[in-house]
Amino acid sequence: MAGVKEMMGCSLSFEKTALLPSSRFLLNSHNYKFHLSPGFEKRSMSVKKVGTTPVVVAAISEDLVRALIPEKSVKFKVRAVVTIRKKNKEDLKETIVKHFDALTDKIGRNVVLELISTEINPRSKTPKKSNEAVLKDWLKKLNIRAERVTYSAEFLIDSNFGMPGAIAVTNKHQKEFFLESIVVEGLACGPVHFSCNSWVQSKKDHPGKRIFFSNKPYLPSETPAGLKELREKELSDLRGDGQGERKPKLGGEAIPFPRRCRTGRSPTDTDINAESRVEKPLPMYVPRDEAFEESKQDTFATWRLKGVLHNLIPSLIASISADNHDFKGFSDIDSLYKEGLVLNFGFKDEMNKLPKIVNQIRESSQGLLKYDTPRIISRDKFAWLRDDEFARQAIAGINPVNIKRLEVFPPVSELDPTIYGPQESALKEEHIIGHINGMSVVKLMEPVTLFFLTPLGTLKPIAIELSLPQTSHGPQSKRVLTPAVCATTNWLWQLAKAHVCANDAGVHQLVNHWLRTHACLEPFILAAHRRMSAMHPIFKLLDPHMRYTLEINALARQSLINAGGVIESCFTPGEYCMDMSAVAYKEHWRFDQEGLPADLIQRGIAIPDPTQPHGLKLLLEDYPYATDGLLIWHAIEKWVETYVNHYYPDPSLIQNDSELLAWYAESINVGHADIRCASWWPQLSNADDLISILTTLIWLASAQHAALNFGQYPYGGYVPNRPPLMRRLIPDESDPEYANLVADPKPSTWSGDHKIVEAFYNFSAEINKIEKEIERRNSDPKLRNRCGAGFYHTNYSPLALNQE
Repeated sequence: MAGVKEMMGCSLSFEKTALLPSSRFLLNSHNYKFHLSPGFEKRSMSVKKVGTTPVVVAAISEDLVRALIPEKSVKFKVRAVVTIRKKNKEDLKETIVKHFDALTDKIGRNVVLELISTEINPRSKTPKKSNEAVLKDWLKKLNIRAERVTYSAEFLIDSNFGMPGAIAVTNKHQKEFFLESIVVEGLACGPVHFSCNSWVQSKKDHPGKRIFFSNKPYLPSETPAGLKELREKELSDLRGDGQGERKPKLGGEAIPFPRRCRTGRSPTDTDINAESRVEKPLPMYVPRDEAFEESKQDTFATWRLKGVLHNLIPSLIASISADNHDFKGFSDIDSLYKEGLVLNFGFKDEMNKLPKIVNQIRESSQGLLKYDTPRIISRDKFAWLRDDEFARQAIAGINPVNIKRLEVFPPVSELDPTIYGPQESALKEEHIIGHINGMSVVKLMEPVTLFFLTPLGTLKPIAIELSLPQTSHGPQSKRVLTPAVCATTNWLWQLAKAHVCANDAGVHQLVNHWLRTHACLEPFILAAHRRMSAMHPIFKLLDPHMRYTLEINALARQSLINAGGVIESCFTPGEYCMDMSAVAYKEHWRFDQEGLPADLIQRGIAIPDPTQPHGLKLLLEDYPYATDGLLIWHAIEKWVETYVNHYYPDPSLIQNDSELLAWYAESINVGHADIRCASWWPQLSNADDLISILTTLIWLASAQHAALNFGQYPYGGYVPNRPPLMRRLIPDESDPEYANLVADPKPSTWSGDHKIVEAFYNFSAEINKIEKEIERRNSDPKLRNRCGAGFYHTNYSPLALNQE
């Protein structure tokens, strides 16, 4: 290794005694180079030749001049260690192909690697390349039962090869494989890492070589000469020629919506502008590297099905239960968790094809399906009925981002009066005056459902206004309900809360969850892949947060938000689900207000205050989503600030970064084309602008999504606590059903930069501190909004950093 370092890092020198004519001298005809000691200037030097052998002499001191002999290219070996992730489950065809590939690997149908230098060959004007090297021992390691298998390959390169900047991979096998990483060892500079995390297709499917760049990030202007052409070709190939099948007509003036990835599907027979459906088990198209790997697929399937399981329970009863009937009471619902559900004979075989979304599938003569007990009823099965728990879930439940400070009383509707009737509320002061401890009504929160902020810092629901739009058959109907004073009004109040939850469930899924943390991020992800190279530092920063979002969105379009899907069938908006989401996008979504501080201020929950730790003061102090979220927001912002300032110390670097500017422009002008002319889009001209944009994107993809996603089954798994759909209106005194209610009051219900690595470790340490702070807060008895039914030990968990 010492010899290699000497050949790679410096040249041999020897001492001479005559003066040389200049301080720096190069004999071009003999490729001489002189390395002078610091401070050696304006000294004379000379060179003598004796016969054909050049003699280089130096004067003054051996410490001042080192003269080099002609450099000779020396060959030496370096090794690549390749990590490939194996599949755990294979069908018969995949197993046969795998064994066939192992046998043919010995006769030349193998995996070939080629190193590409950051430097240009001065003769050919192309990047320097190593010899092609073959992965060793593919057949020998065929039967290793491990998730990851390492292989090696050896290259023979010149001492003047330079730093490896990319590696080309050719797969001559019949089957694709998942390439996790490559490490090149034996270089004087130390190991060079390539984080690949990509499927490498067979050469028959992908004739060209796959190119992977090293972990070292480069801005476009700093790209080494040997990588410039490869960088441009990578982006050109990813963008394609634009000749694929068009997208469906969702998005445009009639139904504005963020753009999404093309699927390549042909149009329907009845509408040329609409794509044909892809039914399960056929997959929706996403780029190969965006599809779930095996472990992620199992994890996501469990969370996805458990997240919507409470919405499917009625249809499950109808389709898979041997006792096909509606729920007759709470005891029928409770039996799903205690006793299980007896399955139809034909459905028992189908259950084996599903992921393990349930606690038990008991093998018996009948077959029994038993659900996990949702946390909301795990300790107190009636806690969901209490007003304090109903109010607590508004700020620490499944949808903690809707609550607003009421600025005007009575509240005024923002809906179109020509469609929905008068905007004036039916709420009057007499409805609430008895519930607010003599305080002014301006302290109330949230129109539609009014909460009072008690001296203990908790919320108390004091009035609910339910409205129906005017129709051709009659005027608009508005009704106000208040907390119960007797048994009959108690159940009317409980039904009113159920209607609030049903409406809130639609807003949660279609606006706050789907639109804000999935659909609106997709244009930024697509533009990042199309406009920023994998070696761009901003791409490397965003990549962990973008991965798999396209696959999740595709699955949602196939099963959840599609026509006749789960959301349309089981949620209040019904067939108008996507219309509702589109209207929210057009009228209310603003990127500049998607960051947590801006969102809290916009909702009136906080006010700007530079004296506070995060630059704002919470008016609702015990608000777990906000207090925990601000810690995480600040940590993300600090990490992004360090990262951005490292790569962009001067604003001109941002203003001249063609890839970065193209990414942001395409995200807005193409991805959000329907609202591209809005004046509120942030500018991108300096580091502060970029920090704000990136912090918002990372927040939405990580912590914001967690807050809206991970509480779905713990809270919504028990349908009465979070009904997605109410099939009947609350009976009025004039309705025949009212008499029944009175008689029986029951509801009917990465990087290679050491400074950045160090900054990331600091970020990780900050996140660990935040997790401990959240644990401390959860154990503080004074913070009452963190502790609810079934959550006495885990407390507020959606923003906890280690989710089960």
